[in-house]
Amino acid sequence: MSALNDFLTLINGHLWGVPMIVLLLGTHLYLTIRLRFPQRYIFKAIRLSIKRDKGSTGDVSQFSALATSLAGTIGTGNIIGVATAVTMGGPGAVFWCWMTGVLGIATKYAEGLLAIKYRITTKDGKMLGGPMYAIERGLGCRWLGIVFALCTVLASFFIGNMIQCNSISMLLHEGYHIPPLYTGIAIALLTCAVIMFGVKGIARVCEGLVPFMALFYVGGCLWLLGINHEYVWPALKLIVTDAFTPHAATGGFVGSTMMIAMRYGIARGLFSNESGLGSAPIVAAAAQTRNPVRQALVSSTSPFWDTVVICAITGLVLVSSIMADPGIDSTAGATLTKVAFGQIPTFGPFVLTMGILTFSFSTILGWSYLGEKALEYMFGRKARYVYRILWISATFIGSVTAINLVWNLGDTCNALMALPNIVSLLLLSGVIVKETRHYLWENRLDEEG
Repeated sequence: MSALNDFLTLINGHLWGVPMIVLLLGTHLYLTIRLRFPQRYIFKAIRLSIKRDKGSTGDVSQFSALATSLAGTIGTGNIIGVATAVTMGGPGAVFWCWMTGVLGIATKYAEGLLAIKYRITTKDGKMLGGPMYAIERGLGCRWLGIVFALCTVLASFFIGNMIQCNSISMLLHEGYHIPPLYTGIAIALLTCAVIMFGVKGIARVCEGLVPFMALFYVGGCLWLLGINHEYVWPALKLIVTDAFTPHAATGGFVGSTMMIAMRYGIARGLFSNESGLGSAPIVAAAAQTRNPVRQALVSSTSPFWDTVVICAITGLVLVSSIMADPGIDSTAGATLTKVAFGQIPTFGPFVLTMGILTFSFSTILGWSYLGEKALEYMFGRKARYVYRILWISATFIGSVTAINLVWNLGDTCNALMALPNIVSLLLLSGVIVKETRHYLWENRLDEEG
């Protein structure tokens, strides 16, 4: 097992090295320019996301689909991941993390459009879609769609399930002395109670949980910014200037250069919002929408909320906290986060704990749908019952087992998801532009597609 872990570490060093970061960021830039900066429609997209597109075909509302997608992306990466970026890359990493969210809006837009354009309707009226269908129906390459689907199933168990469950059990064990066995049983029962109702059950819970957890966590961050109000503006200036400064940062921060800040900021941002990985369009395909561009706009709000808002405000909290107290240990992400939230009297640790708990559980629910639909693509509708049983079992196993190897397995599968998805986005970019011109640029958003 140790040898396998070392091998996967080596492989991931290449898969998630500079070429992958350049490929993902390059795709973001290419689609941003090709689609004439769809970021400028973000407020229109937000308005569409909270409206029900009545009379449209689909399994769940656009808001429910967005909430389920956000459930899969908003996770511990928004808290611990950003802290790791700051500890490794300095304050400038926050700026580059934020930029991946801004540019990732274009990629999420493209993914959402293709999800609706190439989705299919089953015999019982259910909607199925995602990169595997875009690859098969748009590019005529089913084998590559199967590769994507297989990697999605594996990633769902590693990244979306076992790691999240382990994070919850360790947090409760270390903070409240709750045995992992009890945590595992509780998570398994709660997950079972939700996913057995399928996408509508998952969407219903995510629709209520995601806004609550985001507002609760952001509220705690705003409280911290109030405590450190004297350092908020200086922290913001430092984040921007350090992002373009070739020399190392000082003043309580670990030394870092511009290139290091870019490396860690971009990497953490890409991991957080998952733009380009191909996970979000699987659930976007279930949305009730009258044409592909309306859902594309709604999908584009995901990296806005995930990275532009939540990751950015987390970074500002951490940098201002270090400036307020240069003696804070800024060399470990988890420690830095814990100390920063400890500034809130009495409730600080509770806010952090609730943030991690709700973020992790929502990720479990969101990824359960993604993996199930990927398995269904390969083996048909009946496979979903086997998947749900395995998924519930994995929540218990992940809660009570040390899973260092799982991190590397998940990273490998995520990379192998991203590659075929990016291929489809680039090769089908002409289709994306054509649909965008017809519905968005020529003001036909209300037209049936």
